[in-house]
Amino acid sequence: MVVRSRSRTRYTTLFMLVIASAVALADRANLSIAGSAMSAELGITPVQLGYLFSAFSWAYVIAQLPAGWLLDRFGAIRVYGIALCGWSLLTLAQGFVGFGPTGWVIVILFALRFLMGLVEAPLSPGNSSITASWFPVAERGTATSIYNSAQYVAVLVFVPFMGLLVGHVSWESVFWVMGGIGVLLALVWAKTVHMPSQHPRINDLELAYLREGGANVDTVARKAVGQRVRLSDLKIFLSSRQMLGIYVGQYCLTSMQYFFLTWFPIYLVKGRGMNIVDVGFVATLPAIAGFFGGILGGVISDALTKRGYSLSIARKVPFVTGMLLSSCVVLCNYVDSTYAAVAIVTLALFGKGLGAVNFALIADTSPRHLVGFAGGLFNLFGSISGIVTPIVIGYALQATGSFTQALWFVAAHGMIAAVSYLFVVGKIKPVEARVDPQKA
Repeated sequence: MVVRSRSRTRYTTLFMLVIASAVALADRANLSIAGSAMSAELGITPVQLGYLFSAFSWAYVIAQLPAGWLLDRFGAIRVYGIALCGWSLLTLAQGFVGFGPTGWVIVILFALRFLMGLVEAPLSPGNSSITASWFPVAERGTATSIYNSAQYVAVLVFVPFMGLLVGHVSWESVFWVMGGIGVLLALVWAKTVHMPSQHPRINDLELAYLREGGANVDTVARKAVGQRVRLSDLKIFLSSRQMLGIYVGQYCLTSMQYFFLTWFPIYLVKGRGMNIVDVGFVATLPAIAGFFGGILGGVISDALTKRGYSLSIARKVPFVTGMLLSSCVVLCNYVDSTYAAVAIVTLALFGKGLGAVNFALIADTSPRHLVGFAGGLFNLFGSISGIVTPIVIGYALQATGSFTQALWFVAAHGMIAAVSYLFVVGKIKPVEARVDPQKA
């Protein structure tokens, strides 16, 4: 008798989510690596650089709800793949801004970063939607933490590489190389990533395991043939105190991410006197800590769930602990040693990694037919900090010449996030959706 084992195709899909997300986040961070050289060559001021950092997020915020609707309407796999190719081409185009008219450099670069934000909008809600389809509830926290670790993979793999390109080739080469990598990855995505019910390598045992564990296998399959999401569904989420508290937490957590992806390399160059090649390697230390914090947050959350603790305890413990740890970034203001400052940021990023388990709350709280829409709304609130944080830091730096106030600003977000989860969110449970059963 032949004993069949369950296939593990879901892990291949998760791997592709990690790689695609890492490339996306590296494309967001490439301006921070090239920023010092670009500023010197093109005469870009700190305030102008702050606005350029924020350009991506202006569009990212605007496009979140439409992106969620597109994911639910046309299928997450298809929309995600097209977006991956699109933002990679826009990344490549940024390498040519230096060849344009000097007076138009800021305008052209802002426009390209803005367009990249529009095209990349399906990334985060797409990750949540695909994870909800491919992973049962008991594995979802770990899976979510793994794909969220992509931001640290981006730093570990791509930031040193981009630093070497800036130091030994040119700042333009960063955009050309990263754009080319993204286009190639989009081709791989089209060949290898499918929904569970359509994947050629999944067997019936794994498919049954996903269904029994609460994965949205069948719901997602119906979305692709015409599920519509109404704007009135927005009220379901915005009228919930629980969801508003979760959105505040996501805004605060993302502020730390944008500080690290935008101003942190420049902080090390201008605030601590390092050269950009060394920064590329030093930045890997906080990234390693963030990576392990992210994985650990998901493991702790799923372990608590399996031991019978409520979903509220399982999700809140790593998030609140992590956000309190992230607030220690303010201690950089009180140390003279660059190594001590890097160690403090390393601890803060470890805490931020723990807190990233909150992405699992999209699938935990959303009606199955609104996972893409819910992910877009969740990411919308987080992305607002991508507008605010770079601009506030740019003005603070230009006004004071130091990063002291900027670090206080970032640290305060960790405290606010912890307070929101402890006193606003309450018991974590699915929100109630009043929908027509024929459309669900």
